[in-house]
Amino acid sequence: MKNKKLLKEILSTSIYLLIVLIITYLLIVFVVQRTVVNGSSMEPTLYGTDVNDPDKAGDNLLVDKISYRFGDPQRFDIIVFPYRYTGEYFIKRIIGLPGETVRIDEAGNIYINGEILKESYGKEIIAYAGRAEQEVLLGEDEYFVLGDNRNNSKDSRDPSVGNISRDEIIGRAWLRIWPLNRFGILQHQ
Repeated sequence: MKNKKLLKEILSTSIYLLIVLIITYLLIVFVVQRTVVNGSSMEPTLYGTDVNDPDKAGDNLLVDKISYRFGDPQRFDIIVFPYRYTGEYFIKRIIGLPGETVRIDEAGNIYINGEILKESYGKEIIAYAGRAEQEVLLGEDEYFVLGDNRNNSKDSRDPSVGNISRDEIIGRAWLRIWPLNRFGILQHQ
């Protein structure tokens, strides 16, 4: 009798743990993913791991992987996508949307469809326009991204990154969960 009760309890606990693991797996694959910021390309918005001070870990973020299934990425969203040559994840801000043209002039101004983009995310004036020195036409599912630390960012200005297609986007950086003194929802607009 005692063995039967113990076996029933073990089976019940095992089923419960299996359900929890399945739900956790589904959440991680389809809904949300934790990622750690590495590097300084998104400063001052996001801070990466400091190579000179290993105790200073980068911002830990939750990436919303589901909202783009129901709506399109928007200008100024902070997105996560894999760098096509290494699989390393990049975190950048959307500047140009599908069908638009993007150009950066010698003074560091960003033009969308020939009009200056009004934004305040850049850490400093852009010193290098890269491939955006000439007008870049975005395809119907392509986005132009920049890091907020404009002069220390490998982004769409670099031919190795280029335009980001919609299917490359993992999700939208949504919530900073660490460090606690910077905890909060990330501002996109």
